[in-house]
Amino acid sequence: MNALEHELTYPFGDTLPEPGTTMEVAPGVRWVRMTLPFALDHINLWLLRDEIDGPKGKVQGWSIVDCGIANDATRACWEQVFANELQGLPVLRVIVTHLHPDHIGLSAWLTERWTTPEHECRLWISGTDYNGARMSSNPSAKASVITPVFAKSHGITDPEALQMIQTRGGHYATMVPKVPDRFRRMVDGDVIRIGGHEWHCHVGYGHAPEHISLHCPSLSVLISGDMVLPRISTNVGVHENEPEGDPLKRYLDSVERMRALPADSLVLPSHGRPFKGLHTRIDQLQQHHDERLAEVMDACAKAPQSAADLLGVLFKRKLDLHQTTFAMGESIAHLHALWHAGKLVRRLGADGVLRFSPA
Repeated sequence: MNALEHELTYPFGDTLPEPGTTMEVAPGVRWVRMTLPFALDHINLWLLRDEIDGPKGKVQGWSIVDCGIANDATRACWEQVFANELQGLPVLRVIVTHLHPDHIGLSAWLTERWTTPEHECRLWISGTDYNGARMSSNPSAKASVITPVFAKSHGITDPEALQMIQTRGGHYATMVPKVPDRFRRMVDGDVIRIGGHEWHCHVGYGHAPEHISLHCPSLSVLISGDMVLPRISTNVGVHENEPEGDPLKRYLDSVERMRALPADSLVLPSHGRPFKGLHTRIDQLQQHHDERLAEVMDACAKAPQSAADLLGVLFKRKLDLHQTTFAMGESIAHLHALWHAGKLVRRLGADGVLRFSPA
C-alpha cells in the first residue's frame, strides 16, 4: 500500500471475491472480480439485485454493471457466477459505464445470453459511448488510440515501435467483437430505479467520451467506474481521432463535480478495492496532475519538448508497447492542458514533430 492509500479507508481490508464468486458490499450489491491479460490484471464488476415490470407483472432478477473483455476465461467465469450466485434468478439488464473493452467487451454475449421471448435483456449506456463502441468494434475501422502518423508527429521515431503501433490497429475489435444492436441511453442526471433504490447518473469526461458513474443516496454507494480509482490515476489521453483535444481539463472538472457527493460514500471502483474517502481521493488526483503539469512546464522551459521527450519525465518505469500507447496519450494531454490554457505554444519542426515551449 502506498502512502496515499493510507489516507483512504478500505472497509473490506484485503478480502477479494474469488474468481466465479461474488461478495456482498452493500444490501443487494455484489462484487465480481475478473482477470485481465494486461499489466492492470483485473476489473471489478457489479451485480445489483433488481426488479422490473414485465408483460406479466414484476420480474425479479439482477442488473450487471460492466462486462469484462470478450475471451473464453471471462465467459467461463461468468458462467460460474450464473450457476452459483444468482439465486436462480435471471439477468434483466446490462449497464456499462463506458466503451473501453474491459467494460463493454462481453455486452453482446451477456444481453443475448439472457434475452428470452418474454424479456429482452437490454444494454444501458451513454449514447456517445455506444456509438463509439459500435464504430470501433468493426474490424475494418482499424480503431486505435494512436497510429504511426500521429505517433511520429509527437516524437516517436523508432521504426520498430512504429511498426508495432501499426499492427495494433483493430486491436479493439479483438476484445469487443460485437456490440448489441439496440440500447437504452443514459444521460447525466438520469435516475434509474434498480431493486427499490434510486441510482443517479453522473457524467464524466476525459477518460472516455461520456462515462457514466452511478450513485445511490439511500445506500451511500458510488459505482465510480474508471473516474475515481484508489491506487492508480485514471488514464487520460489525447487520441488520434481528436488530435487537438483537451481531455485532462475535462477529467479534472468532472472529478471535481463529484465532490458534491457525500464524503463517506462507499466507492466501488473498476480497479482496486472498494474504499471510503471520496473527497480525499479527489484532492489526491488534483494534486497529482498539478505536480505533473508543473514538471511538464519545467521541462518545456529548459528546451522545447515533444510528447515523446516527456515520457521519461512523466513515467519513471519501463513501458511496454501497450503502456507506451497510453502513456503517449497522457503526455500529449498534459501538454495540451497547458497549451489550451495559454501557458505553452506549439510549433511544428522541420522534422514534422510538434514541440511545446512556454508562451
